[in-house]
Amino acid sequence: MPKGTSQMPKIRNHRGTKKRFRVTATGKVMRRHAMQSHILQKKSQKRKRLFAGETAVSAADVRKVLRNAPYL
Repeated sequence: MPKGTSQMPKIRNHRGTKKRFRVTATGKVMRRHAMQSHILQKKSQKRKRLFAGETAVSAADVRKVLRNAPYL
């Protein structure tokens, strides 16, 4: 950048947020369920099955997620 010119710094996504969340076409922020990566032997099949798939982020946390990753 030439001397004397000032520009605003670029806004970047938080990389961890980008990997953990996605936004649907309707604008909902989706996340994975927790508790499905280890110590699975003691969890019932039904419980493990319900952990699969995604769920919407709570309304209280949506703003925090989108602020962390504005281009999500």
